[in-house]
Amino acid sequence: MVITTNRRAYFDYSILETYEAGVELLGFEVKAIKSGRINLAGSYVIIRDNQAWLLNADIPPYQPLNTPSDYDSKRTRRLLLKSSEIKNLIGRAQEKGLTLVPLKVYTKNRRIKVEIGLGKSKKKVDKREAIKKRDIEREIRRMGM
Repeated sequence: MVITTNRRAYFDYSILETYEAGVELLGFEVKAIKSGRINLAGSYVIIRDNQAWLLNADIPPYQPLNTPSDYDSKRTRRLLLKSSEIKNLIGRAQEKGLTLVPLKVYTKNRRIKVEIGLGKSKKKVDKREAIKKRDIEREIRRMGM
């Protein structure tokens, strides 16, 4: 079941490859995510010391009064990937213009997974075309009804 998608990532990047990763979370973060409280806007993935890290993903506390006082909702979280996938990502992410971005968060067998994508940044012209295409489709749907 998809909990949230990063619509901004699909608008800003053309996605070349996708990977499924687990996330290392605290207990109350899991409850917050399962209740839909996660924001991926502005978040990204880096690879450091042969590990993948999710930065700037905002997970507000599930019960603000019961969370530790030193909890940072935008803390860096480790992504759980196979070592072969990480090696592949290290090689691909160093190519010019490629970025790792989280695309969606979902549950799979009661576990929380993050789909990360290897994306190439779109030019302004491509973004304008996407907006035009979306407007045209909206007009066609409106005329059909």
